[in-house]
Order: sequence, then C-alpha cells, then structure tokens
Amino acid sequence: MSQPENPQMPGPDSPLPSLPPEDLPPRRVARLGLGVRLRNYFLAGILITAPVSLTIYIAWLFISWVDQTVLPLVPPEYNPENYLPFSIPGIGLIIVLLVLTLIGAVTAGLFGRLTRQLMESILNRLPIIRSIYSAIKQIVETVLANQSSAFRDSVLVEFPRAGAWTLGFVTGTTPPEVAAAIGGDALTIFVPTTPNPTSGYLIFVPRKDVIYLDMSVEDGIKLVVSGGIVAPGKAVVKAKPSA
Repeated sequence: MSQPENPQMPGPDSPLPSLPPEDLPPRRVARLGLGVRLRNYFLAGILITAPVSLTIYIAWLFISWVDQTVLPLVPPEYNPENYLPFSIPGIGLIIVLLVLTLIGAVTAGLFGRLTRQLMESILNRLPIIRSIYSAIKQIVETVLANQSSAFRDSVLVEFPRAGAWTLGFVTGTTPPEVAAAIGGDALTIFVPTTPNPTSGYLIFVPRKDVIYLDMSVEDGIKLVVSGGIVAPGKAVVKAKPSA
C-alpha cells in the first residue's frame, strides 16, 4: 500500500520557492568610501611628485652650495650679480665648468704637460700628501677613463658568509701579491652598503666563485640604494668571462 505524497515537500524537479522582495537580503555593492578614495589619491600624488621634487631639491642644494663656494672667490668687478638687480642661480656652477674646461685645454699642450709634471714631482716628494694624491689620482683616472673596466659588471658573491649572496661590482683584477696569497686567479669586488653605496667593503674573491649578472651597474646601484625595492626587470646569469 503506497503512502500519499506530502504536498508540502517539493520533489527533486520542483522549483525552489521564491521569497517576496521585502524578505530578500540586501545586495552589497562594493564601493570605496570617500576616505579610502582620498587616501589612494594622496598616495598616488606622492608617488608622482616625490621623485621629481626630491631630484629638484637635491639639484638645488648642489647648485646653491657651488654658488656659495665659488662666487665669493670671484672678484667683484667680474661677478655678474653685482650688475643685475636679481641673483641668477647656477652662475657658480657655470664658472666651475668654464674653469675646468680652460684648465683641460691649457694642460693639453706642451707647456701644460710640463707644468703638470712639475706639480706631480713636487707633490710626490711630500711624505703624507704623496699617498693622498696618488690614491685620489688613481681613483679619478679609473672612474673617468673610457678604457677602464671598473664598475662594469654586477656580480653575486657569497658575503659575509657562505650561503648568503650579496650584490657587488667588479673593480678589476686582483693584484699579483693578493692572487699569490689566495692561490689562484681572483677578482677585486666592491660590495656597497645600503642605502649609501659610497661606503662598502673591498673583497677578493676567486673568479670561479663569482656569478655574473646581466644587470647594468646603474640598475645594481638602484637596487642597493632602494634596499631591494626597486628591482630591474630581468636578472639573467651571464657566462663567466675567461681569465
């Protein structure tokens, strides 16, 4: 004997009962509040204006420092600011560039080379000044020379311990005395500190333990200064150059 179906229980093919509109839960629309939108606009404004503003501010500080240092050395009759009702920023920097260009043009001739050799011979005879002058001269010539291989490669080295990799820049080959003490071919590598890349560590690493990166020195310095926040788009390991 079959039992009658319960009319209140819907079957598997029966449609679900619909609720009246007043009983439906309110639809949540994803909308940002006014405070959140203002905060996003504020952060976007900082991201846009901060790099430009800091660059202009640092350039202004440098130009002002050069002007304050150079203009007092200029005789009053040759100072353009004495003939103008207003001051022109950058006059000191222009004077420095002109003087350096003039010195380079003068020393390029025979008389200039003789004068430079005489000055170098005098400085090389002074005990303390000799070491300072020789070091500064080598650094300037290394940085400015087009044929120099200093700071041309970004590399990875294990520093300060094994298993911890640090970004460094190859400054040249290791002096023969150091290479002989290490017992093999090695490279001289400068490991900068964050966020000030002007200070760092000078280390000598065997060439076989150095990993070359397809990263320019400029991108490497940005990576160091930003503490890893500004990373280059790609970092491909390059083949190690032969000795």
